[in-house]
This record gives sequence, C-alpha cells and structure tokens, in this order.
Amino acid sequence: MEYKIALIRGDGIGPEVVGEAVKVLNAVGEKFGHTFTYEEVLLGGCATDAVGKSYPDGTAEKCKACDAVLLGAVGGPKWGSDKPAEQRPETALLAIRKDLGLYANLRPAALRTAMAGACPLKKETAEKGIDLMMVRELTGGIYFGKRDKYQTEDRGMEATDLMAYSEKEIERIGRRAFELARLRRKKVSSVDKANVLETSRLWRSVMHRLAAEYPDVQYEDVLVDNCAMQLVRDPGQFDVVVTENMFGDILSDEASMVTGSIGLLPSASIGDSAPGLYEPIHGSAPDIAGQDKANPIATILSVAMMMRYSFHLPAEADAIERAVDAVLADGWRTADIAEPGVTPIGTRQMGDRICQKLLG
Repeated sequence: MEYKIALIRGDGIGPEVVGEAVKVLNAVGEKFGHTFTYEEVLLGGCATDAVGKSYPDGTAEKCKACDAVLLGAVGGPKWGSDKPAEQRPETALLAIRKDLGLYANLRPAALRTAMAGACPLKKETAEKGIDLMMVRELTGGIYFGKRDKYQTEDRGMEATDLMAYSEKEIERIGRRAFELARLRRKKVSSVDKANVLETSRLWRSVMHRLAAEYPDVQYEDVLVDNCAMQLVRDPGQFDVVVTENMFGDILSDEASMVTGSIGLLPSASIGDSAPGLYEPIHGSAPDIAGQDKANPIATILSVAMMMRYSFHLPAEADAIERAVDAVLADGWRTADIAEPGVTPIGTRQMGDRICQKLLG
C-alpha cells in the first residue's frame, strides 16, 4: 500500500524528532511492504519567519491532500504573546484543527514497563499499572467561544470568554469515546462540572443517552476536580476518560506526568473523514534544539498511532511499540529519561536503535 503523509517539522526540536520518525516510517515500509511519500508543509514559528504568518495560505488544502499529518512541535519564546495573533504558532494549531475537522484529541497515558521507576507516584500505585486514554473535545468550548474585553465604570477592565457546546458536538466526541472503549477495557469515565456549569449539565445528559446505546461499556460521571485527584491517587482505575476542551487540556497534561516523562507520550487529533494529525505532547524545547539531545520516542509512538487510527494497520503499530519497548528494556535512554549514572544517547542514535529492533 502507498500512503502520503504531510510533514510539519515545526520549530525547535521539531525537525529533529520528525526526522527520526520518518526513519521509522521507512523501516515500517521496508518490513511490511508499504510505500510512504511525504509532503513538506510549513506551519508555526518557522512559517512566521518565512512568510509573515504562522498559518500560511493553502496549508489546510495541502494537508487534506494527504492521508495523515505528522507534526513535530511548534512555538517558542521568539513568537510569544506579544506578537500579533496571526504570527503566533498557537493560532496556527487552533486553525488547522478547526479546518481539518479534528474534533477528537486522543492522548494515551501508559506507564511503559521499563520506565516504571520514573513514575512519581507511590510504588504500589505504579505497580497496579497505568494505561488510560484521554479523549478531549478539540474544536468547541471556551477556546473557540466569543471573546470580549471592555471597560467598566467601577471595576476597571473586564474580559469574558464564552463556553458553549451543542448536543451534536457532545454526541460525536462521546460516541468516539465509547467506540474506543470497546477496543480497550470497556469503561468510559465522562468528566464534567455538572454541579455548577450549564454546559456540563447538557454534556452529562447527552452522555447518559449515549451510554444507553452501549450497554456493554461501563459508564461513570466524574466531576473534574475529583478526576484531578483520582489521577494522582489511583490512575489505574481509568480506561477511557472523555471531557470537554479546557478540562481535557489540563487533565491530559496531568495524566501524562504520572507516567514519568512527556518525552514518551504521543497524541492523535482525528475527525470523521479528514486526515488525522499526529504529534508528540511535548513542546519545541528551543533550549536543546539542534544538539542531538531531544527524545524522539513520543513522535515515533505518534507514528504508531497513525498506523492504528488513520491507516488501520494494527500489526505495524504493534511492531513500532514493541521496538520502542525493546530499546528501553535494553537500558538505552535519552538525556530526559536517563537515570543517575546512565550515559544518555542522542536523538539520532535512539531512532537508529528503534529501527534496528523493528527490522531485526
């Protein structure tokens, strides 16, 4: 089979980690008889430097002509909040998600066996195992609501951000969560703030209706503050966790840290028909860019998610994940995950070792 992948190398360490992911893609092609071709796409701070805006004209069209999109990382202090909106990388991320219809962000948080010692939680908690999937609604809610800022007579400046959700938006992300749960351990935890927010009460009513359609899946409502506590107390209780945009933004970062390192965690942003976008959850780390120090594993595992969710190639996804686990089991570490006394290897060597395991 032949697949076309849009490469958004991005800023900072983005080009380095994407380079290693492409090596793994080519190794998968060699092992399984696939052909991967690549379309270079400009987005982020590097696009601002090149053409004056972070989301160049035609970006979405180039991505839509591909089967999937691989994104390294974008952003950095150089393009901070003092810049106009059209020059900030974060603006480009929100825009491409909206334009590609990528309403579901999948963030697995799994404690890999070789990294159990890096878990910041109690040993007995880590030993129970951590393997959950955060499903975050990505194109609605407060991040996309109407904004306003105005002067009051007695309180100074006042700002508002509108948080809105429709039944349709809630139903499609909820259905995605239930379908994923059927492929995993058949449990969905829906996170809201229904004791306070009207949007959450609508969210809960739609989720209850969906739960009735999936009697084989265990369902529970969890208030967002309780969920934050439970992710630290006993993350092993969760399978699929689904929530709205802002709650998901916060909780997915919390979930990622209980696994020990953000350098190991991938993500996928998917819709109903558009090409999915796959990226590591870490940032652009400009302080180590170009030094062969970045951990490429999260980007490589994002490729595994691409195999699974866009190309429907589970054997290829499993092979990538096994190769990563084998390299970690052999004790190889980049600087961000190296234990005291362990000499770290570089970005390129980590990519090479994973390819060797994949082809071995």
